[in-house]
Amino acid sequence: MQTVIWDWNGTLLDDIDFCVSTINSLLEKRNLARLNRELYKEVFTFPVQDYYEAIGFDFEKEQFAIPANEFMEIYTSGVNRCKLHPSSIEILSYFKTCGVRQFVLSAMKQELLEETLKHQSIFNFFEGVFGIDNNFGISKIERGKQLISELKLNVNETWIIGDTIHDFEVAEELGIKCILVADGHQSEERLLNTGVTVIRKLDDVKKNSLICQ
Repeated sequence: MQTVIWDWNGTLLDDIDFCVSTINSLLEKRNLARLNRELYKEVFTFPVQDYYEAIGFDFEKEQFAIPANEFMEIYTSGVNRCKLHPSSIEILSYFKTCGVRQFVLSAMKQELLEETLKHQSIFNFFEGVFGIDNNFGISKIERGKQLISELKLNVNETWIIGDTIHDFEVAEELGIKCILVADGHQSEERLLNTGVTVIRKLDDVKKNSLICQ
């Protein structure tokens, strides 16, 4: 492993409870059933529109952009109250000491992504930060291809570390390997179905024999 492409939300940033409370405010407003943490981890998916439909939003009654922008308005106003996962800085520092190149690839809007990384005082760990240009939580695949191409990364020595099945899908499309952390937005059982390495806590990533060798 020479290069790590990090997911942000749920992987380094512990924002799951905030996301649950935020989506519940939208559900309650529409008289829909609220989610708890466990159910959320079973239904959250990409593209985000599919997740909204699965929990009861009716896009024949309203356009997806309405709740998507409503969610992001609440999320943006409160995301800086979220903390990093306890071992995030330790792992980022560990990779830095090992000489591993580090990047961020996220479905978060670029401007907000940069702002939140700087707020958490970890922006300087990364050679590049790649978010998207909208609030709709679409695929990260195209941005990942851009990252690989622009930085001329060796795909044989590059890994994605994320917390969702979509991170695995991105890795597959980019031709790189993947480690998933079951401490974020999807359950361990769902992640294990991908067949890739799944760890329960972020600090378990140091147990991977390919790191810092």
